[in-house]
Amino acid sequence: MNYLSVESIGKSYNEKLLFENLTFGLSAGQKAALVGVNGCGKSTLLKIVAGAEKADSGVVAFRKGVKVAYLAQNPEFDDELTVMQTVFADDNDMLRAIRDYEMALKRVENGEDAHEALQKAMEKVDSLNAWDYETQVKQILGRLGIQMFEQKIGSLSGGQRKRVAIAKALIEKPDFLILDEPTNHLDLATIEWLESYLADSQMSLLLVTHDRYFLERVTTEIFEMHQGKIFTYQGSYSQFLEQKAERHEQEAAEVDKAKNLMRKELDWIRRQPKARGTKAKYRIEAFEDLKEKASKDLSEQQVQLSVKTTRLGGNILELKDVSKSYDGQYYVKDFTYLFKKKDRVGIIGKNGVGKSTFLNMITGALAPDAGEVNKGLNTVFGYYTQEENTFKEDQRVIEIVKEVAEVIDMADGSKLTAGQLLTLFKFPPETQYGFVGKLSGGERRRLQLLRVLMQNPNFLILDEPTNDLDLVTLNILEDFLFNFGGCLIIVSHDRYFMDRLIEHSFVFEGDGVISDFPGNYTDYREAEKEKAKLEAQRKEEEKKKAEPKAKSNRGGDQKRKLSYKEQREYEALETEIDELETRKAELVDLMNGGGSHEELAAWAKEVQEIEEALEVKTDRWLELAEYV
Repeated sequence: MNYLSVESIGKSYNEKLLFENLTFGLSAGQKAALVGVNGCGKSTLLKIVAGAEKADSGVVAFRKGVKVAYLAQNPEFDDELTVMQTVFADDNDMLRAIRDYEMALKRVENGEDAHEALQKAMEKVDSLNAWDYETQVKQILGRLGIQMFEQKIGSLSGGQRKRVAIAKALIEKPDFLILDEPTNHLDLATIEWLESYLADSQMSLLLVTHDRYFLERVTTEIFEMHQGKIFTYQGSYSQFLEQKAERHEQEAAEVDKAKNLMRKELDWIRRQPKARGTKAKYRIEAFEDLKEKASKDLSEQQVQLSVKTTRLGGNILELKDVSKSYDGQYYVKDFTYLFKKKDRVGIIGKNGVGKSTFLNMITGALAPDAGEVNKGLNTVFGYYTQEENTFKEDQRVIEIVKEVAEVIDMADGSKLTAGQLLTLFKFPPETQYGFVGKLSGGERRRLQLLRVLMQNPNFLILDEPTNDLDLVTLNILEDFLFNFGGCLIIVSHDRYFMDRLIEHSFVFEGDGVISDFPGNYTDYREAEKEKAKLEAQRKEEEKKKAEPKAKSNRGGDQKRKLSYKEQREYEALETEIDELETRKAELVDLMNGGGSHEELAAWAKEVQEIEEALEVKTDRWLELAEYV
């Protein structure tokens, strides 16, 4: 069943063509991602599909009855509304009933005489069978870390606002969900939960994200925007990379063939007498088509990072018993570490545990309450902050670069002017002399990165460097950092980025405790899972040890036997569980073998229903098995 049809849409800004004649569609259950370089129009396309912006041409149509939700990259809310008012502000009977019930309950808990309102609200929830829906809503809010329902939106941080926006979009239970950079500003645990939630859901998705693990595990289709056109790839992100490489090879061969033919045709045209009127008109027209094909630009927008770095000295950076607290709450406590050459450290921890405070103390922007931070004489910090630099909107791009230096030394010993360096970073002359206000979010981040690297640092601190950068730029940045000869500290929610570049991790556990874990992010997560598994086993063993004692205290009661009806139920459950497991295996085989989007969606839904039934029946079987 087709949910979305996009037909021949086009869009331009300030005489710059973003795209034209884009045509694509999505069916029920499809999960597609838009990828492409910064400034190609990904966010604009999402806004057009969501109805937040109009296309210059073409048509966007959703199937009648399909409910659509949109998560903008930077959500905008009424700052005077509370979190609860914002999350439940939707024209939905169930949401309204739950909201009224929660508000009435809160009034009663506060001592108000609102029992009649509470009774009416409960009856409304009952009539809509919304109690299970309320549980789902609370689960979503809890997993996103939203607890302060009465806090005003205006007092929230960017990350908290993003969580509220995600909660609102998910709670609406849409058929079709549009997401623009959903992982920005989220901590790693929340990203993993969201990833799992979306992968298991039956919703259709159209999203933009630079998180490659997220793309790999959630999407079933990739739409690549390149030079104003769209290319469709079936499968996950890794399959997209394989198919894209094959397409580039094929296109390169076609362009080479066209160039060879064009040389022959050009020679033919030049040899024709100018006065002859019988020259084959169709051949001349074919030559023009051939010329266009031969001149096709196959280049990718890339950033070459090869700036010179200052040589590190023997003493780099030492932290001795460093502590920092606010209002009695420790964010760093008695932390000691001596940085070594080529140290590559990742920082892991939930939002608000003190990661930015720690980085600010390292760079000297913030003084510790206790302890020492000793920086080596030759240590030059390059600090790429999470917050975007406050460039003036009416300032020209080249002026921002010249504020740091007019000329910069490169790693190969050459020198580049500010304009040449900007060109290297894919800012063409017309953009260099344009105003910052016309840059996209990703272009601004790239400009910010350029300013940091121009300082020739040997100790790089990158706080969320991947936000808003396109995948091509990310790959080039990773290559540069992989070969970077200085020290490196990374705070990032991009798990792939962390896994590739860091060798050990500072884990912020809360209350100022920071532990040094010997491995990257995936190593840490696997260790945590194993730790949780062992803890669960320990609790289960303690429970089993306690059970005989509890039974012995019941005065030596004999073990209860199953009734005839329970025995029949027990035997029937064994058969039903086997049949469900068999059906589930059949469905999984069908899904692995492929099928239409409608079939895949139906099979996935049936698997989910079987898993829910298996959980209920297995619990009942285990309960009865105790008395067999």
